[in-house]
Amino acid sequence: MELSSAAFWIALLQIIWVNILLSGDNAVVIALAARSLPPTQQKKAIVIGSAAAIIMRIVLTLVAAKLLLLPWLKLIGALLLVYIGVTLLLPEGEEDGAGKTQGNLLTAIRTIMIADLVMSLDNVVAVAAAAMGDTTLLVVGLAISIPLVIFGSTLLLKVIERFPVIVWVGAALLGFIAGELLVGDPALQEPVARIDAALGVTQHSFALMTGALGAMLVLAIGKVLLMRQKAD
Repeated sequence: MELSSAAFWIALLQIIWVNILLSGDNAVVIALAARSLPPTQQKKAIVIGSAAAIIMRIVLTLVAAKLLLLPWLKLIGALLLVYIGVTLLLPEGEEDGAGKTQGNLLTAIRTIMIADLVMSLDNVVAVAAAAMGDTTLLVVGLAISIPLVIFGSTLLLKVIERFPVIVWVGAALLGFIAGELLVGDPALQEPVARIDAALGVTQHSFALMTGALGAMLVLAIGKVLLMRQKAD
């Protein structure tokens, strides 16, 4: 597709728009992962984590069609999201020097990358469709999205500082996404279909129910672990 053609620029705007719409939950994870770091470290975590996540998303999108057919991949991703959601609810240990701070920074970046990777499994399909098989268009569109994701994460981080309850909302969101992701695993299509038929609901409705259970699971585990920490 020629750079000077109107079709290229229309498709580019579509990729940027789709990525913005689908990156709301990613911005939540980035903000939650960076919230416990010092201000200077927060900026590094957001920029490095967002850029690395976008690069991984480009790679994911190039192989999206085959990747989404792999059995058990979404199940593993769902378990990872539950783990990350619970982890983000737990307070960080006290810093005891530059080494500890650097470790927390790397931990935050790793959390951002893993969570974005998992949550982008379904999102990449929409982005790949907008790119229409044009790799240049895909790379340029997602690269332009980086500052937009960073801005959203930075803004949300400031909101979290004023309203800490958003941390719990964000963790619940991860649990909800984990539940929905689980239902979409190719390896679970038959048992999920049987459950849908037994309950008399559509797969979409069952996914919403599973998402709600995932959200409650993350909040319940996080609450129990916090209570144990306080007791100790």
